[in-house]
Amino acid sequence: MKKIILNVLALLAIGATQTVRGEEVPQDTTKVVDIEEVVVIATPKENSRLRQQALSATSLSQADMRNNAVQSVKNLSALVPNLFIPDYGSKLTTSVYVRGIGSRINTPAVGLYVDNIPFIDKSAFDFNYSDIERIDVMRGPQGTLYGRNTMGGLIRVFTKSPFTYQGTDLTLSAATYNNYKASVSHYHRISQQFAFSANFFYEHKGGFFKNAALNNERVDKDDEFGGRLRAILLPNENLKLDFTLNYEYTHQGGYPYEYTGVTEGEEDRADYIGRIAYNHRSGYKRNLLNGGLNLEHQADNFVLSSVTGFQLLDDHMDLDQDFTEQNIYTMMQKQNSKTLSEELVLKSKPGRRWQWTTGASAFYQWLHTDAPVTFQSDGMAWLNSMTNDNANRYLPTISQGPMTMQFVFSDVIGGSTLPISGVFDTPVLNAALFHQSTFNDLFGAEGLSLTLGLRMDYERLKLDYNTGCTYSHTYSLSGKLTPGDRVIPMVPETRFDQSLSYRGKLNHDYIQLLPKVALQYDFDRRNNIYASVSKGYRSGGYNIQMFSDLLQTDMRSANMGDVASATIPVIEGVGMIDDATKQKIIGMLNGMAQKAETDVRQATLYRPEYSWNYEVGTHLTLLDGRLQTDLAAFYMDTRDQQISRFAASGLGRITVNAGKSRSLGAEAALRAQLTNDLTLNGSYGYTYATFTDYVVSDEVNYNGRYVPFVPKHTFNIGAQYIIGLKKGAWLDNITLNAHYKAAGRIYWTEENNASQALYGTLNGRISLNKGNGQIALWVNNALNTRYQAFWFETMSRGFAQMGRPVQIGIDLRCRF
Repeated sequence: MKKIILNVLALLAIGATQTVRGEEVPQDTTKVVDIEEVVVIATPKENSRLRQQALSATSLSQADMRNNAVQSVKNLSALVPNLFIPDYGSKLTTSVYVRGIGSRINTPAVGLYVDNIPFIDKSAFDFNYSDIERIDVMRGPQGTLYGRNTMGGLIRVFTKSPFTYQGTDLTLSAATYNNYKASVSHYHRISQQFAFSANFFYEHKGGFFKNAALNNERVDKDDEFGGRLRAILLPNENLKLDFTLNYEYTHQGGYPYEYTGVTEGEEDRADYIGRIAYNHRSGYKRNLLNGGLNLEHQADNFVLSSVTGFQLLDDHMDLDQDFTEQNIYTMMQKQNSKTLSEELVLKSKPGRRWQWTTGASAFYQWLHTDAPVTFQSDGMAWLNSMTNDNANRYLPTISQGPMTMQFVFSDVIGGSTLPISGVFDTPVLNAALFHQSTFNDLFGAEGLSLTLGLRMDYERLKLDYNTGCTYSHTYSLSGKLTPGDRVIPMVPETRFDQSLSYRGKLNHDYIQLLPKVALQYDFDRRNNIYASVSKGYRSGGYNIQMFSDLLQTDMRSANMGDVASATIPVIEGVGMIDDATKQKIIGMLNGMAQKAETDVRQATLYRPEYSWNYEVGTHLTLLDGRLQTDLAAFYMDTRDQQISRFAASGLGRITVNAGKSRSLGAEAALRAQLTNDLTLNGSYGYTYATFTDYVVSDEVNYNGRYVPFVPKHTFNIGAQYIIGLKKGAWLDNITLNAHYKAAGRIYWTEENNASQALYGTLNGRISLNKGNGQIALWVNNALNTRYQAFWFETMSRGFAQMGRPVQIGIDLRCRF
């Protein structure tokens, strides 16, 4: 075995260097490598590195991502303090929660920028990380510089620059559960003025979970491929043009939700508890195209940046929405989104006593959604039984002498399926002006600085809706006499045709002011303490899922209108029914036929969410650079908090505003270089997030309950040990990495009646390094911890997606 590995690494090796966390450093160093100092990345808005700013942030290098098994944004969960991203469903859903703020559907609460370009739609958040150089996670509202939907924080992703990174990278991976991956990237600097890079990847995932209702086939298979092009042109020493273009295709099975039992009523699927069993194949396909141009001009006293972005997202989801073996109802959703964004920023040169940033930004998003819901055969039976059971329950029994008559009501919607169409256009226009100034050496006190910022954000929303259904229903009424069980026809079978629809347009706009104040004292270049106050907001929108509920309500009243028109004349002519009973029946029928006036705006619109964040913290570099420590404490007040819940009919989720909540907590992170070979790192986050004003009705009050999907604790601890070998040995070194990350308790509902206790997963990696070649063996969830990654309730049934089991793999990497 040793000889085989030696031969492979010898073929891959080109040169030999000592590395610490993947970065080349002098071999006698005992200092922690500062990622931002090693990886220099231009950002249009900041004048200083993250650890020199008044905010709580975490940076991960490419080596950190590899050692911590970060292959997508969802793998950052619990690795970063107070960050939780449940890995469930499909790439359509990326729900990010930071410090008690988050979003399951509709508008996100945490922003994402890739190479300085905003990703507006969170359906695009989960993408491949094969060419990523660094990730920054900034916690707390970032609205002053970054605007809407960054009230929880901001994730910045940067790809490798062909000016600073040269050569060809090849990676091949294989793992249990039939996972295979390959990527190749080439970085080439043609001259001092021009460089380019090209990347391609392919990945196949065999799936972890089986669907018992479909012959135990793997429900979460996945095939992905894509690539990225980047070109940087330096026409002169003061101008830089940075162009990026990437495409990614995803075709995945989805929604491995196992049944956990009924939440109310009597259990009728006991044999399915703990099993995935739905009969309609579900999955998600996505085409994602992103392009951008970063332009930077260096003047004598300022830097001018222009960032232009374009994104095309075209996807298709199929969903068995009852998640059972029955044919109740399914949903198909197609989205076509095009987003054009532009940002112009002026900022001062670094190192000045007055540092400032000012700019303007705008984007327009076209979003077309086609989302029909189809009731299948069992769903049709369910709809019909609800109508008939309720009517037969409330129609009175008639008595005359020894005879009694029980009404037999029957109203049946025709056909084997009932499709409800839904076509929606929801364009969004956003524009903003912003400014932030930092005054250093305030009042002549060296190291003391004050930051003041303000953003004016304008947003206009539109909704163009066209949804409806066409069907027929057949009604009859008879009376059953006892004794004798004689049946008397009263209303013969009569067919009625109905066509219901909602068509119209809505619009709404608002202006937000987002201030920020921060006071900071720098002991020296690497040590500071700060306090800040900032406001964040998450934009409002329209619940297009509500139209299914509205149509279902209209169906009941329309059908009962037909029933009333056919029944009331007959009832009035029946002699054995007294006048009081006749009026009772007529009143009941008219009441059920009454169509409520629907205010579409009120039914579908949800308001923006606002928060004020108060934070104190410190960034420390101690023990002659061997220890980095970041500490922060925060308090956040949130108003009109947006909460996701299932619609009353169970047909999809909607967003509602939940009054007020309060979140307080603390964060700590450290990196320690104990020796040249041993590095430790760890982080801990605590969040106590509860509702302070959330009263649904006289019977339902959630005040004091924990905000769902927000873990109370997140922590991570990791270590790296480098076993250096003698010069001329068959390997340069062997690197051992291990990390354990945990989160919990997590409540899944506002009632706090379902939760996941604190759980953790252990991951490990052994890397055999020779020059620019590496063979690594790794394991994820080594202890095979079983936990709920996600839980929800629909139609009084509970469903959960379990976390992925233990997985073992091997990576082969080389650089030419």
